[in-house]
Amino acid sequence: MNFFREVMGGQAAGPQPSGAETIRKLCDRVASSTLLEDRRDAVRALKSLSKKYRVEVGTQAMHHLINILQTDRSDSEILGYALDTLYNILCNDEEEDKPTGSLDRLTAQKQSDDLGAQFTDQFVQDPEHVTLLLSLLEEFDFHVRWPGVKLLTTLLKNQGVQVQGIILVSPMGVSRLMDLLADSREVIRNDGLLLLQQLTKSNAAIQKIVAFENAFERLLDIITEEGSSDGGIVVEDCLLLLLNLLKNNSSNQNFFKEGSYIQRMKPWFEIGDDNSGWSAQKVTNLHLMLQLVRVMVSPVNSPGATASCQKSMYQCGLLQQLCTILMATGVPADILTETINTVSEVIRGSQVNQDYFASVNAPSNPPRPAIVVLLMSMVNERQPFVLRCAVLYCFQCFLYKNQKGQGEIVATLLPSTIDANSISAGQLLCGGLFSVDSLSNWCAAVALAHSLQDNLTQKEQLLRVQLATSLGKPPVSLLQQCTNILSQGDKIVRRGSKVQTRVGLLMLLCTWINNCPIAVTHFLHNQENVPFLTAQISENLGEDERLVQGLCALLLGICIYYNDNSLENNTKEKLKQLIEKRIGKENFVEKLGFITKHELYSRAAQKPQPVFPSPEQMLFDHEFTKLVKELEGVITKAVHKSNEEEKKEEEVKKTLEQHDNIVTQYKELIREQDAQIQELKEQVVSTSSQNEQMQTTVTQQLSQIQQHKDQYNILKLKLGKESQLNSQGEGSQVNGLQTEELTQLREEVEELRKQHSLLQTQLGDKDTLITSLVSRRLRTVFVCFCYDAFLRHHKNSVEWSLLEGLRSRVQSQLAEINQMKTERQELLRRAEAGSLSASRAELDQQLASATSTVAILQTEKAKLQTEVQDSKKEQDDLLMLLADQDQKIHSLKQKLKDLGETVDDEDDLDGRDQTDDDYEEDEDED
Repeated sequence: MNFFREVMGGQAAGPQPSGAETIRKLCDRVASSTLLEDRRDAVRALKSLSKKYRVEVGTQAMHHLINILQTDRSDSEILGYALDTLYNILCNDEEEDKPTGSLDRLTAQKQSDDLGAQFTDQFVQDPEHVTLLLSLLEEFDFHVRWPGVKLLTTLLKNQGVQVQGIILVSPMGVSRLMDLLADSREVIRNDGLLLLQQLTKSNAAIQKIVAFENAFERLLDIITEEGSSDGGIVVEDCLLLLLNLLKNNSSNQNFFKEGSYIQRMKPWFEIGDDNSGWSAQKVTNLHLMLQLVRVMVSPVNSPGATASCQKSMYQCGLLQQLCTILMATGVPADILTETINTVSEVIRGSQVNQDYFASVNAPSNPPRPAIVVLLMSMVNERQPFVLRCAVLYCFQCFLYKNQKGQGEIVATLLPSTIDANSISAGQLLCGGLFSVDSLSNWCAAVALAHSLQDNLTQKEQLLRVQLATSLGKPPVSLLQQCTNILSQGDKIVRRGSKVQTRVGLLMLLCTWINNCPIAVTHFLHNQENVPFLTAQISENLGEDERLVQGLCALLLGICIYYNDNSLENNTKEKLKQLIEKRIGKENFVEKLGFITKHELYSRAAQKPQPVFPSPEQMLFDHEFTKLVKELEGVITKAVHKSNEEEKKEEEVKKTLEQHDNIVTQYKELIREQDAQIQELKEQVVSTSSQNEQMQTTVTQQLSQIQQHKDQYNILKLKLGKESQLNSQGEGSQVNGLQTEELTQLREEVEELRKQHSLLQTQLGDKDTLITSLVSRRLRTVFVCFCYDAFLRHHKNSVEWSLLEGLRSRVQSQLAEINQMKTERQELLRRAEAGSLSASRAELDQQLASATSTVAILQTEKAKLQTEVQDSKKEQDDLLMLLADQDQKIHSLKQKLKDLGETVDDEDDLDGRDQTDDDYEEDEDED
């Protein structure tokens, strides 16, 4: 312990050991001590010496410190000391006794960086050391986890690629690091953000893993918790990490969009009315947020992904919120510039977004379109250069693949649409084109060129634009005025002598007449244009004028390539002869190559946004570089072609045109035949459809016929076999049917089906009534039999004749009952075995017959009802007569008994019972 007191405490008497010797003794103590307390004290001492004696501790103690991490996992305190010591060895940020001179500071920093890289190489030589460090991050103890995070961050800073590879292959390596974002201790969470920033740099595989570990959700939650754009440095760290995950990573961009995270970005850009006093941190945060939006809609992304993100930003209101910032007051200049660039890329190539942007008005009195307000800033030489570049980019993106917008801009220049009481976009562009400020000239020329890009209609429309130069002079066309600036007038020449102005005008003219023979004719119609171009190309000018010579060669080459030979003095052949005599073909091609060889050409060709370090270097437009690349080769071939080659080409063109005409004729014939075939197919489909409809109609009609047949049978059965008990109710139903039309009967088919079962029940009731009537008549027959037997004994002629008449009437009633039963059976049989004809005429005939039959049956029913009533009266009379006869028979029996005759009542009863049984058997047989 005395040794540690000497190191940590006061000085002892005698010579003091050197730093290297002290570190060696501490390392020996760490390696040989058996007590944990001794090792802990030794590691603490090494930590205190690690900053001052960084080299000595790094070379002698690193191995022992790594062993401590492996063997003493149970003691968090010693682990913390070891991790802090390793961090001091590897870190390049913290240095004691920094030199005061600038050169000395740079030298010391370089040595420190080299030293940190050497120790990092030594540490990561064994991948297990990084794996061990990852496992220590699972410890929840603050004194272990926090230094572990800082140490791993330092390793990634010094040897990022190698450490990334080790973490990538380590099981659950990235997942362990993502858990740091969920730590409740803000220090660890914030340092975890810095660690993930270093981890995700330039490694797409790790970026994807981090994204799929729910990083977007966690980071957006942290940004919201910290106050969004009003938050502190933590919000900045989260935004930097999001930029790492999304930039140039299409997979993560798609995952971000599909996860509906774009919608969560809208609240970031909600600013209040009071925009004064923005803090530096808020400006930084909002700048990063705008960059994040631009990453999602960058022109370098795939067109499909960009269009999808643009659509989402419009639908969720993000574009509207950005336009609000664009038109707000008090917004810092750099935020306003970045917002303009962001809006530019959100609307670029999206027709819906471009239309919305065209409808945005600035909050002025009177309201002006946002495009007009922005163009006013672009042509104002007092505005910052970066802001003017941003406005130009916004205007270019607004017109990109937007022929509707191009037409609206050109329309503001036409005489019929000019409004003298308001400032239009066309007026501002013309004003900037002829301004004394060369940067305004260039920006206006490029803006007008984008209004004509790939739009032949607007190129022809712009030829109608007339400008008033001065009082008393006739107006000149816009095309003529542009060429005048290049070639005529002392004042105009001085103004046009500026390289930037001349380059802008030449780019405008090249874009205007490209692929537009009418514009070429208008340009060549001015007799001074061709001599001016040939003079500019043939002269030997300085380095600054070479670009102008190349653009003049390009303009003259376009006049040759798209010449329709409508002007006799400026045909293709004469222009090529002029080049050969005045300039020379080789010299012409060499001057044409000056454009692509210019140092600023390649820079402008890289991306659409105009980014220039200074206004003087603003010479090329991105779209124009693509035009040059397209035309340079074809113009070179057109100039070198001889007359014979031209004639051969013309002959070949004519032959090809003839072949094309023949092919066109055949194509038209094939189209006509295809149209006929298509028409026939449609007719077949229509005929098939009609056939199916007719088949369906026939099927329905057959079904209706069957239903009406069933209805007819049911009605006949109801009318023919209706009983006395429900005769009144059924009669009312029939009378109701009599008054209904035939079409109504068809609609009631389903209801009549339901009534069928009811009618069957009613038929059963009728059978029961018939049976009861039969039983009553049997009793009458029995009485008659008895009376007949009595008369056979007494031979009374008067009563005999009366009984004979009664018997005949009873027999007639029985015959009538049997006839009714037979008719009921026949009707049932006919209902079951009935058949229908499929013809329509027979259907109509049967329907008419059914209607007449219904009327007949109703009449018969009325007659039957009358007969039933008469029969009932007769039955009542018969019953009364039978009662009288029964009384007489009883009195006669009594007289026979009085006369001494024997009357056997039991025999009579037995005979009566037997008669009843015989009748029931006959009834069953029936």
